[in-house]
Amino acid sequence: MSAPSSGTDRFPPVALIGAPTDIGAGHRGASMGPEALRVAGIVSALAARGLKVEDRGNLTGPLNPWQPPVNGYRHLSEVATWNAVVHDAYYRALADGRLPILLGGDHSLAVGSISAVARFCRERGKRLRVLWLDAHADFNTHEITPSGNLHGMPVACLCGIGPRELTHLAGFAPVLYPDDIRQIGVRSVDEGERRLVHEVGLEIYDMRYVDEIGMRRVMEEALSGLDENTHLHVSFDVDFLDPEIAPGVGTTVPGGPNYREAQLCMEMIADTGRLGSLEIVELNPAFDEHNKTARLAVDLVESLFGKSTLMRDHRARPR
Repeated sequence: MSAPSSGTDRFPPVALIGAPTDIGAGHRGASMGPEALRVAGIVSALAARGLKVEDRGNLTGPLNPWQPPVNGYRHLSEVATWNAVVHDAYYRALADGRLPILLGGDHSLAVGSISAVARFCRERGKRLRVLWLDAHADFNTHEITPSGNLHGMPVACLCGIGPRELTHLAGFAPVLYPDDIRQIGVRSVDEGERRLVHEVGLEIYDMRYVDEIGMRRVMEEALSGLDENTHLHVSFDVDFLDPEIAPGVGTTVPGGPNYREAQLCMEMIADTGRLGSLEIVELNPAFDEHNKTARLAVDLVESLFGKSTLMRDHRARPR
């Protein structure tokens, strides 16, 4: 594969879609994520990559009622409403020929965005591959969740395990099968969730595996099998990163990828030339230090769109 070029020859116009809510999270503050990313310069950073960027503003939905769980779900009705709004906006951007970037918001919103991508791919006969960059597996259900927070359940919902309000947003279910998903950076899994993950056969490249074989090998495995008929969606939960470099999240888990590992991950995704949609979620400015985490997220997104530290041909091998 030759070194990728940057700019509009590789990517369609980008549509930024803000979803300012923490409706599915256990901490307040992710609702400020979209504005923090804008303040960190995401529009100008993407434009500098030669991309045409359209900021479609923020979606609106229910306020966070901050209530306890009911039947194992916290704020189910409100989360479902937000995801329906996200689904419609995300699908509209895809149908308009845009590469949508969801500015979250908490990770429960991925049910809406990925349901839209799955619907779009089904209508066009394309295969969908999802890279889930996250410290958590997000495969809880209302029966095993320790908190009831729906940002811990989106992968299960996308695989058809969850309330109908979330599993059938695309008009069919499941929208994903375990073979469609590669989870990278996982290092915090609840006990009941662990059993369910093994039962369904989810492909998880946890941090021990990253430590053992290195990020390069992990990404080669996670990206294998992509072709011109594959739509690649990246679900980037900022808590994927080690909290030493990214403190601005609600659920920090030590031992995540460092800056160089994270940048290599993004660069290798860019090398495929298959990126078709993206979400950036769980950025929580309430826990951040002078917008440090938002700036880092923008820097890594630039790498997703072709910015590279490489000073030599990436095909070359040291002797």
